[in-house]
Amino acid sequence: MKNLLTILSAALLLTACEKGKTAAAAGSDKTDSTAASSEWKPVDSATAMKAWMEYSTPGEMQKMLAKSDGTWTGETTMWMENGAKPMMSKSEATNKMMFGGRYQITNHKGDFMGMPFEGMSIVGYDNSKKKFVSTWIDNMGTGIMNGEGEWNASTKSVEFKGKMTDPSRPGKDCDFREVFTFVDDNTQKLEMYGPDSKTGKEYKTMEIKYTRKK
Repeated sequence: MKNLLTILSAALLLTACEKGKTAAAAGSDKTDSTAASSEWKPVDSATAMKAWMEYSTPGEMQKMLAKSDGTWTGETTMWMENGAKPMMSKSEATNKMMFGGRYQITNHKGDFMGMPFEGMSIVGYDNSKKKFVSTWIDNMGTGIMNGEGEWNASTKSVEFKGKMTDPSRPGKDCDFREVFTFVDDNTQKLEMYGPDSKTGKEYKTMEIKYTRKK
């Protein structure tokens, strides 16, 4: 079934691409179509199929994520602005690989300023981009946070970078940076950085120390 779905996906992709080339050729008198056509690089079906198989097959990075499956307790330190008094709280996170070991979904539960907090993340390793990708949602907002990051073998960490909603500036996003470190098999650390509301300069907004629950 997996191979069949992969073949169908590749076939659909090739069909769509052929239509795209035909449309571009038909409208070659238009500047945007000409630009798209000039950037397009033809790919034969065998090469496309091989690429799809490599893209869809879990590898070492996915296996590394799978080692984190299980329940973890978290000790959170948060700073509302640079130099502010830290706020402490506790949380619990449960990790589980999904879709045949391709992604890891995590459910977080804890408290924030005396209010119940729930969040969910999906993390994967994009075999084509050679990067980790992540999404995050929680009950303290209505947006979706997305990030990408590369694996650093020397520090055993991934540095995610991306954009997130800045509710204090309606309609605007702000940059965020997140460093996730695999300290050892039973210890992990998450450090999050964002802009200070007064200066706009980056500072550490949060740190969570995770310990595997026995």
